[in-house]
Amino acid sequence: QVQLQESGPGLVKPSQTVSLTCTVSGGSITTNYFYWRWIRQPPGKGLEWMGAIDYSGNTYYSPSLKSRTSISRDTSKNQITLQLSSVTPEDTAVYYCVTNFGSWGQGTQVTVSS
Repeated sequence: QVQLQESGPGLVKPSQTVSLTCTVSGGSITTNYFYWRWIRQPPGKGLEWMGAIDYSGNTYYSPSLKSRTSISRDTSKNQITLQLSSVTPEDTAVYYCVTNFGSWGQGTQVTVSS
């Protein structure tokens, strides 16, 4: 089973772009039929699907976040990257990397504050 490890800056200022990385071990991000999703959970709220990239490199985005979100991959490093631009305090959340086969990372906290 694959293992997922998210990493990011932790604290960012409003209007900045935050970049998060999901490092995958135990399998390749190009393995057929895998989808690599980004999901977040703001404090006290439910889970929100942000977008995904599949094994072929096709990307999918939540309509509500599409204008600010970019998901990419580095196959040489076996990593998935999420970029979220023009962040506000409402983007404060724990961000998770998740597969369509039920594997979750431990999450990385992003706090947006000046």
